[in-house]
Amino acid sequence: MTVYDEICCDLRREQKTWLITGVAGFIGSNLLESLLRLDQKVVGLDNLATGYERNLEEVEAAVQPSQFARFTFIRGDICDLNDCERACAGVDYVLHQAALGSVPRSLSDPIATNAANVTGFLNMLVASRDAKVRRFVYAASSSTYGDHPGLPKVETIIGRQLSPYAVTKYVNELYADVFARCYGLESIGLRYFNVFGPRQDPEGAYAAVIPKWIAAMIAGDPVFINGDGNTSRDFCYVDNAIQANLLAATTEKADAVNGVFNVAAGDRTTLNDLYYELRRLLTPGFLHLSAAEPQYRDFRAGDVRHSQADISKGKQLLGYSPQHKVAQGLEKALPWYVARKTTASDLSTLSKSVPSI
Repeated sequence: MTVYDEICCDLRREQKTWLITGVAGFIGSNLLESLLRLDQKVVGLDNLATGYERNLEEVEAAVQPSQFARFTFIRGDICDLNDCERACAGVDYVLHQAALGSVPRSLSDPIATNAANVTGFLNMLVASRDAKVRRFVYAASSSTYGDHPGLPKVETIIGRQLSPYAVTKYVNELYADVFARCYGLESIGLRYFNVFGPRQDPEGAYAAVIPKWIAAMIAGDPVFINGDGNTSRDFCYVDNAIQANLLAATTEKADAVNGVFNVAAGDRTTLNDLYYELRRLLTPGFLHLSAAEPQYRDFRAGDVRHSQADISKGKQLLGYSPQHKVAQGLEKALPWYVARKTTASDLSTLSKSVPSI
């Protein structure tokens, strides 16, 4: 039995109260479903700016009515301290997923990115401190590694950040560390590496390359790759991220608390390899893809060339053991993507937004 299996068994025996910010988003709604399946009580906070009520409806359909009855939704904004305080009341663990993602969006609107990712984050720290939550687990980002060329990425070595988004996520880590030192608020940051899976918004700007490519490929529209296709990423299936959040929230290892951990598969996949793997998986159902090829265009400003995580720290201190490599994750997620992208109306809309990474 893995450490994660043991944690799940313990949670089924003892109900805790969890707050998920960004609960109507991609990762947030998957966390919600997992916690409800473990018979936990969950409070969700979301302003629905980038999240969707349909994600919550899908969770409701996936779990038992008695489990969904343990969920309380608060429509509110992390930029409003009162909303944060209301959401944190009586909570054991905070899983802070709310943010404005996307490197391009941060380049075009750094003020909005800073407001959500820095001011909103600070509000959540203050509310969590005042509510005396047991632990604050937050979504950090691999973008923090910036221009440091070393591979794989090790938590203690970062470079210069390459976008306003990356700066905000690094500031999160600094604030969390200060709140631990000054106020004793326990926290753990999870540096996500290109998480993908069901409920990932195909029209969203953050980490949406996989659903966007699937939509475009099914529609027979061109798939554009920024650069030569040799850019690589450590794609991480969402179940791995869920595991990391629950392990981080409940670990009793002192050396793990107030640290930052990579959350990834520990692999590296080029965009070319990703394209051809998706083509292989989709072709049996969509024969027009049998000879399809991507189109290449210029590199995108602010993008990191290569990214791969060293996950040994998480394995050692959290018991993190990712169960899905990229190929396994794609096979598991593909039915969800395809089911939602095969209507003519969906494809007409989705194919206008050409994927990039």
